[in-house]
Amino acid sequence: MYYSENACIYVTTSANFPNIKIVMRSLETIKQASLITAIKTPYLNNGDIDLACYDELVEQQISAGVDGIIVGGTTGEGQLMNWEEHLMLIAHSVSKFSDRLVIIGNTGSNNTREAIKATEYGFATGMDAALQINPYYGRTSILGVKEHFKRLLDIGPAFIYNVAGRTGQDLTPDIIEPLAAHENFIGVKECGGNERIAHYEQQGIACWSGNDDESHDARHIHNAHGVISVTSNLIPGLFRQLMDNKNDSLNNQLQPLMQWLFCEPNPIAINTALMMTGAVNSVFRLPYVPLTQAQQALGQHLINELNVADIVGDKAQLLNEKGVILR
Repeated sequence: MYYSENACIYVTTSANFPNIKIVMRSLETIKQASLITAIKTPYLNNGDIDLACYDELVEQQISAGVDGIIVGGTTGEGQLMNWEEHLMLIAHSVSKFSDRLVIIGNTGSNNTREAIKATEYGFATGMDAALQINPYYGRTSILGVKEHFKRLLDIGPAFIYNVAGRTGQDLTPDIIEPLAAHENFIGVKECGGNERIAHYEQQGIACWSGNDDESHDARHIHNAHGVISVTSNLIPGLFRQLMDNKNDSLNNQLQPLMQWLFCEPNPIAINTALMMTGAVNSVFRLPYVPLTQAQQALGQHLINELNVADIVGDKAQLLNEKGVILR
């Protein structure tokens, strides 16, 4: 094992996985990641994960200056994976990219026991941090939510994800603020708006915007630490610019594209967009299906207004319906 004081990282190997090099970052180092991409998971024609394409996508994120990735998040379709696939992808990401990116594994679950087991495995393979969510569908009481997060924070560093539109339960400040005192609490991926982000940041609670269209202002007006982005899958370099400097002109220019990428529940549009640019195979895991031809036409116009050098892939084309595979 060796330690770099300037970078605040340890490099070691795991006793359980001796062939995997692990870069262990401090919480403060993780907090410096302002642009984190919720990375897309691509598929082969048979529906299995396309690791070669995944690696190409991640390399393009690195080249554009992205600081970290969420592996197997909603955008990465962790909800459509079994745990073997999910944890394999986290371990693969650590092995390939942990020396260049913060690796955050989405190991959250509706089931606390399942989340604990997945989180333990994720840290055993060397992820820097977990992304944890409050129990969805089978919702619990406020006391139950707090205990759920406490058990998971006890395992290792974690971002807490507040997305009431998916969970049906808003994580309000009275829940988050006591949890922020935990030694493994990194911060919040907050979808509750910029006023709440500003409130937390004023108290020293780190926040990353979960809303791409609000993230520029969150960063430069409301003091957010950054964004955990969907759109950066497609235009990582432009999102790097949005996070680095206040640029109202670029932010306004990109608003229609960001709004189009959420015209249907995520990740339908980002999947379609990356297929339209040829960055990934035209393979969907059900229940996701492509955007309609009319929706694609709007996206094609918005994408092709940009310089092709700023896009992951090439100029956008409408998908050939007969060429789309549903698995």
